[in-house]
Amino acid sequence: MVTVFRALDDQTRRVILDELAASDGKTLFEICSILTTRHGLGLTRQAISQHLGLLESAGLVVTERRGRSKFHYFNPVPLSEITRRWPITERND
Repeated sequence: MVTVFRALDDQTRRVILDELAASDGKTLFEICSILTTRHGLGLTRQAISQHLGLLESAGLVVTERRGRSKFHYFNPVPLSEITRRWPITERND
């Protein structure tokens, strides 16, 4: 769970997750383009690749290779494990 919190501790990684949650199955090129055009983030492909690697090691992103392309998908399971640990309860204040 520590790796999930560390992965979420960066604004760029949260933006990447937001974009993958909105539309799954993007290549590194597509992610780079979206971050530049929609969010004004001028990061190198290497920097974005490192962010994706950290998200993948935290289990928040899974990948699939098809030919020479690698597609990235959002995986919400680690986030649901957090909500199971600390469930939201209604308060009657």
